[in-house]
Amino acid sequence: MDRQEFRAATSLAAVFSVRMLGLFMIYPVFVAYARHLSGATPYKIGLALGIYGLSQGLLQIPFGLLSDKISRKAIIYLGLLLFAAGSAIAAISTSIDGVIVGRVLQGAGAVGSVVLALVADLTTEENRTKAMALVGITIGGSFMVALVAGPVVAGFIDVSGIFWLMVALAFVGIAITRFVVPHPPKLRIHRDAETVPGMLGRVLSNGELLRLDLGIFVLHAMLTASFLVIPKVLHLTLGITSHDQWLIYLPVLLVSVIAMVPAIIVAEKYRHMKAVFVGAVALMAASQCILYFGAQGMIAALAALTLFFTGFNILEASLPSLVTKTAPPEAKGTATGIYSSSQFLGIFIGGVGGGWANQAGGTGAVFAMTAALGILWLLTAVTMKNPSYLTTRLVRVGPAGAADPQSLAGRLRQVRGVAEAVVVAEEGLAYLKVDSKLFDAEQAENVAAAA
Repeated sequence: MDRQEFRAATSLAAVFSVRMLGLFMIYPVFVAYARHLSGATPYKIGLALGIYGLSQGLLQIPFGLLSDKISRKAIIYLGLLLFAAGSAIAAISTSIDGVIVGRVLQGAGAVGSVVLALVADLTTEENRTKAMALVGITIGGSFMVALVAGPVVAGFIDVSGIFWLMVALAFVGIAITRFVVPHPPKLRIHRDAETVPGMLGRVLSNGELLRLDLGIFVLHAMLTASFLVIPKVLHLTLGITSHDQWLIYLPVLLVSVIAMVPAIIVAEKYRHMKAVFVGAVALMAASQCILYFGAQGMIAALAALTLFFTGFNILEASLPSLVTKTAPPEAKGTATGIYSSSQFLGIFIGGVGGGWANQAGGTGAVFAMTAALGILWLLTAVTMKNPSYLTTRLVRVGPAGAADPQSLAGRLRQVRGVAEAVVVAEEGLAYLKVDSKLFDAEQAENVAAAA
């Protein structure tokens, strides 16, 4: 990437991260805080934790489509202002119902798809994958930092203070967008990074993509539901308050990351993706079974948490890769948009379902629910097809190639390492699915140039 592209990628990754950091910081400490709010019940606490996922999941794609017609930055400003307003309402609320309203508004600031579209506007086709990977790594890092930092920060300023911190972070994001993020020369639709309405039917009829959407849905449902009771389990087994539980999360997350790295190498470099993926789902399911049957034991609780976050980190890294490998080359952005919406709807169902289970049957009922979800997912994962190990590449074509897209696509399919090729004339781009170990990029560019 050149300097301008690197600036765009890093600044937009920062915008994404300041928002996600605050959202995840409350996970480890929210239940202890919320139970003291007026009107709080286990069900409403779960609803408050997860409901931002509902508004975010429903508005993510519409906000992205709206930004195609208006302005990327204007929609980001709007989304961050909604997020700030929701955070302020949650901060000043003394009732659980007020916090629920605030969380709905937080989720309504659904700018994730807009940020990714702006990344695509500001990067070339050759460097877009690197820029998106940088954003993804930053989001993953924010999640792990947030889980450790949340209890520490709450110990100083309480959870209401974290909500006020989210307000400040929203305005930091606005400032970064205004003064650091470059202004795109023009708005374009990027099929590799955005949802295209005409592609929705094709993506939603793809069974393998729906299987992956189910996976990210279950993953975040399990995460959200678990955090309704994990702080209580750690308090009962280790005798530490939620504000000190970062002492548990830090080593557990470090171990999970150390275990994740070789697993991802084996999956991607040595092409054992299905085995690693199924193994990670099995870790998730096993962790919830352990918590259900042996949550009151210290060793069982620590082992379960380690298994949970090891599986979680492997799956968070491998699921987006599987979506890219599975999606049609010209529908990658649409597939990613549906996948992202599924993630947030999973957060909502995890909060609501976990809250209902907790109210009806206590801690054991929550772990019974998450264990059942994990086992269901495991059965689904075992029957998945082996991934193709193909990645999406974009090649720019000239006017002559765009004038005869079918013929050019046929010639590109003859290039070494190309499995699929679709030429979109109005964009002047060829979308390729390639085997990166075999793909001859120079030959593909020569074919496109010759056209």
